[in-house]
Amino acid sequence: MNNKAQASVLAFMIAIVVIILAISLAFPLNQMTTNAMNETSEIGGMNCTATTDDFVKAGCWVVDLGQGYFIGGLLAIAGLIIGARLIIQ
Repeated sequence: MNNKAQASVLAFMIAIVVIILAISLAFPLNQMTTNAMNETSEIGGMNCTATTDDFVKAGCWVVDLGQGYFIGGLLAIAGLIIGARLIIQ
């Protein structure tokens, strides 16, 4: 194998690791988001369903959207690694 092929294989392995990391962090991140947004958890959450405070509502939006942005960002990084290796060869 030449150096370009070795670099491509290494990039694909790193991309696969990032994809596995994103998939494995999805469920724990969902649990943390649920605990942060609900008052019923043992840590006491923001109680997003019954709040009237605008600051708490904004915090609920940020926590709710943060999960998707984090997982989507990790998958985008993996896609960029794969795409860069396919374009630059």
